[in-house]
Amino acid sequence: MSTLTCHTYLDNAELLSSLAQAHPKLLSSSPAEGADGAAPGKIELHFSENLLTKFSGAKLVMTEMPGMAHSPMPMKAKVSAGSDPKSMLITPLAPLPAGTYQVQWRAVSSDTHPITGNVTFKVK
Repeated sequence: MSTLTCHTYLDNAELLSSLAQAHPKLLSSSPAEGADGAAPGKIELHFSENLLTKFSGAKLVMTEMPGMAHSPMPMKAKVSAGSDPKSMLITPLAPLPAGTYQVQWRAVSSDTHPITGNVTFKVK
């Protein structure tokens, strides 16, 4: 194998390796993890990589309600692409009552490997 071919092969291997490891990471959310405040009209998630919206998504779940014991309760919400290709927007279809909520997200970028996580916040 010539030196040029060897370098090209190694360069391509490094490129493929870096692409394969490009998993999206949650950089920020609004409301932020652990926030305690007014009911948000929308929830925004911002990631480190462009998302493949066809394979990415989220669920909004109420996990606690003051004074009531109940199982986690799915809330109706619209999930869509955000204002840029690295963000996701979750819009509740009705005002959120007081309680604790969890956004359970799934993000897929160009490497097609799904990454999951959650963001928890409280509504007063």
